[in-house]
Amino acid sequence: MSRPLAGKVALVTGAGRGIGRAIAIGFAEAGAAVCCSARTASEIEATAATIRAQSGAAMAHAADVTDRLAVEALIRATVSKLGRLDIVVINAGISTGRGAVADSDPDGWRATIDVNLIGAYYCARAAVPALRHGGGGKIIMIGSGIGHRGTAGNSAYACSKAGLWMLTRVLAQELAPDRISVNELIPGPVDTGLLPSDPAGRAFMGESEWLKQPEDVVPMALFLATQPAVGPSAQSFSLMRRDK
Repeated sequence: MSRPLAGKVALVTGAGRGIGRAIAIGFAEAGAAVCCSARTASEIEATAATIRAQSGAAMAHAADVTDRLAVEALIRATVSKLGRLDIVVINAGISTGRGAVADSDPDGWRATIDVNLIGAYYCARAAVPALRHGGGGKIIMIGSGIGHRGTAGNSAYACSKAGLWMLTRVLAQELAPDRISVNELIPGPVDTGLLPSDPAGRAFMGESEWLKQPEDVVPMALFLATQPAVGPSAQSFSLMRRDK
């Protein structure tokens, strides 16, 4: 099918740049109407404009995922303007507070947890009633391999993504009766602003790993978004080329 998401409505957080922007555009090309959300209005407006220039349907709604009321307003606006909600891609994330735990910045550490985990919880919690009203749907959490294995100097990011993986598993169990699947997508290293810029900081990639562009993540996101209602849930899907 050339437009497997025709008739669907998707919400993508962190859609102003990187992976979120690529997924929003990819979903629109697959036929979905897309709500593009992030904190920076100009960036998501640019993403939505790109979609509309390609004859797709898109709206932009700025929201900070750490603000529960703003997230709830985001869901209401999506349903009000686009008619329903079928797919939620929880992608907004940051990576601050890097460094050994003993030397880390407590404010940066907390900020990472607030965006990557608490923000994801707010988004999922607010989206559930709309997904239930539509008779089912998909929640795709953008996770990280670091959340499964940890790396020195990345405690905040690792803990936030480990919590996100457990949230994925628990939420999938809770929403199974509603035919709502919840899965984690691990992109592996992607050329975005979250990656360390120094060679030593990228050493974790290993010789076999590939540094992806954001667009390389879209096929896996589409795979998860187009699975049947009785398809996989509580699972982690990875684009990595290593076993740890």
